[in-house]
Amino acid sequence: MNGWSIFLGDLSDQMPLILLGLAKTLELTVVISLTGFLLGIVVFYLSLSPNRLVRNFIKGYISFFIGMPLIVLLFLIYYGMPQWGVALSPFTVAVLGFTFNVAAYNAAYLTTAYNGLDPAETEAARAQGFNALQIFKLITLPQVLRLSIPALTNQVICNLKDSSVAFLIQYTEFFARMQELAATNFQFFKVYFLSALVYLALVSLIVLASRALERRFFLPT
Repeated sequence: MNGWSIFLGDLSDQMPLILLGLAKTLELTVVISLTGFLLGIVVFYLSLSPNRLVRNFIKGYISFFIGMPLIVLLFLIYYGMPQWGVALSPFTVAVLGFTFNVAAYNAAYLTTAYNGLDPAETEAARAQGFNALQIFKLITLPQVLRLSIPALTNQVICNLKDSSVAFLIQYTEFFARMQELAATNFQFFKVYFLSALVYLALVSLIVLASRALERRFFLPT
């Protein structure tokens, strides 16, 4: 019981900082999920370009950012860019690195959904005089978004979990604060188990929101 008393006492003392770290984790997760989603739509749209050079560039972008480990990308921006005179805050670096990475994955999910669409719909729209942007906005995008809800939700979950690596570039989010708690009392199992429970609770909320979205936008076949 003495170990638990020490742990709970330290947890109580550091709770304000832990809650602040949790808020920063949620802030980062929301921001990168939104920016990665929006940039992913842009990347997906460009992947449909009739221009071969644009399509090849987008393929290279997706392959590059999916293939590069996220931590390497973050280190490259945070520790490498200052050598070129560009020093950014940990939050800015995290947003940039995650956004480029997440957008590549989201574009790949949208492309997979697009490949399952009936091409007759877009052909009919062209025959009726719709231009490429109108077809994308009114026909293609709504369908691929609906079909991609599970994959996009899974990416949001990955964003939440991957945000824990941001402490390696001095961004003091939730896991960084829990690391500090573990360092004060060496109750590593208790600290990391509590961290796992918090992440599990947050992931469960995202899953519930995803299921609600799927029910909302479900179209019977």
